[in-house]
Amino acid sequence: MDYKLIPHPDGEASRAAVKVTASVELVSGSTVRFAYKLTGDLENVAIPPREPPSRADRLWEHTCFEAFVAEPNGSYHELNLSPSTQWAAYSFAAYRSGMRALELAPLAIIVEHAGGELRVTASADLGALAAAPWPWRVGLAAVVEDRTGRRGYFALRHTRARPDFHDADCFIALLGGSAR
Repeated sequence: MDYKLIPHPDGEASRAAVKVTASVELVSGSTVRFAYKLTGDLENVAIPPREPPSRADRLWEHTCFEAFVAEPNGSYHELNLSPSTQWAAYSFAAYRSGMRALELAPLAIIVEHAGGELRVTASADLGALAAAPWPWRVGLAAVVEDRTGRRGYFALRHTRARPDFHDADCFIALLGGSAR
């Protein structure tokens, strides 16, 4: 199921020129595929240049796609997927606290960019969640930077006056593809 990500009203970048959709699906066992599609006037979007695939921090400062996977105890995991093919993975013990690197096998990010469409897809083995009860609640989000450095923030839901992808009330996709 594709989810339409909603722009936050406080985002600085033009929201009318682009649209973001995302999907999440269980591929097998604890392997999850995340797919994002950015469409519209991509000439004005700052798309990071390709880099060798590697783990990197602060990807959210530029155009980047994000996923948050919640555990019932309030902890959660964050994945950042850059069109550069760099990625990041973190675990949080609670809302924005207890952050540590999430150990994952290196992520292979597939990037397709043609015309007015950018697709970014990656699969991750989230074995760390294997014991968590189903369904897993997921937040899908994107930061879209324009060529002047302004950012727009897109998510399944926005519940705060300022963009906050870490808000568990925004983790509304269920891994099975339905919403709660």
